[in-house]
Amino acid sequence: MSTEFPKPHLSEAQARELVERVFGLRVDSLRPLPSYDDQNFHVAESGGGEYVLKIMNSADSRNSGLIEVQTHTMMFLRECGLPTSSVARTQRGETMSLETIDCGSGSKGYIVRLLTYLPGTPVAKIPSTPQILYEVGRMAAMLNRALLKMEHPQLQSLKRENFFWSLYSVPLIESYLFVMDGDPIQHVVRNVIQLYKRQIQPRLGSFRQCILHGDFNDHNILIEPDGPAEGALISSEGQQLQKRYRISGILDFGDMSWGCLVFEVAITIMYMMIESQTPMEVGGPVLAGYESVTPLTEEERDVVFLLVLCRFCQSLVRARHTVLQDPENEEYLMITSRKGGTLLAQLWEMGKEVVERLWFDSARSYQSSRTGV
Repeated sequence: MSTEFPKPHLSEAQARELVERVFGLRVDSLRPLPSYDDQNFHVAESGGGEYVLKIMNSADSRNSGLIEVQTHTMMFLRECGLPTSSVARTQRGETMSLETIDCGSGSKGYIVRLLTYLPGTPVAKIPSTPQILYEVGRMAAMLNRALLKMEHPQLQSLKRENFFWSLYSVPLIESYLFVMDGDPIQHVVRNVIQLYKRQIQPRLGSFRQCILHGDFNDHNILIEPDGPAEGALISSEGQQLQKRYRISGILDFGDMSWGCLVFEVAITIMYMMIESQTPMEVGGPVLAGYESVTPLTEEERDVVFLLVLCRFCQSLVRARHTVLQDPENEEYLMITSRKGGTLLAQLWEMGKEVVERLWFDSARSYQSSRTGV
């Protein structure tokens, strides 16, 4: 993490001017959307279209190859039938534009893009059910599998050295542990880092690799009812059934990277735990969904628990460090951190053997109930 905080802070007037000048659309309304490192706006244009204006942070904006790959990925996945945004072209026919903008602290270069607004409700806003969690796990695996076929001349840019959000970078957490001073959870974070160094780092070369979304969280996955929009679902025996959902959108490819396939599984489980009313039961249906497409090897299964802990540690430390640099955005930045510390402590207390038994037994049971085996 850089000591420079590169997040853009455009005013609504600046954002409106960008849309009209760069993309040639007449803006009817515009409002800010929550974001972490970048800046996003919902845009409604006079013709009835809805978009998301994305202004990349100044650090990532210096790596146009990476942004090109992220944009290409959305278009590629959409062609594969996965629910990602379309990309609006600039007036010059390009998928993005590098703009020099003064946000109040001097002019900097920011890459801007305009993406179609996807329908649906974030998973975080709906009580998660095993069916939703299964679909989330399944979609993560489908995404990983599809990206194995993607080609692009800038794919090398996804090998992001020292990228904090990669689970390759867990040892980097140590440099920022001072933000946890005084918090008892700091002891757990230190122990998790040491376990990673001893038990995972020496084995990284043995895990399957692929292109990762890297941020498959409950705010980046949209869902819609899969079936009648109104009224309770009733079985032939007259029993009320749980409403079913389908995934209608996958958002935010800003944390894409090349990494181990099992990283995606762990990241997905961790984030799905945050808003769940029964967080310790999340792992089973997510694993069942993922393995319905891509079964894990025994070696990959052996590290899921510890990698989930590692992602909690990354999130806790990064959130607290970023709040020091962007205190006005504390509410959004601490969404995961508020519950994450408690969940990390609970997982640590329960231990690997107990949690793995719960997750993998549940995964087998849920998969069997779906297949009737």
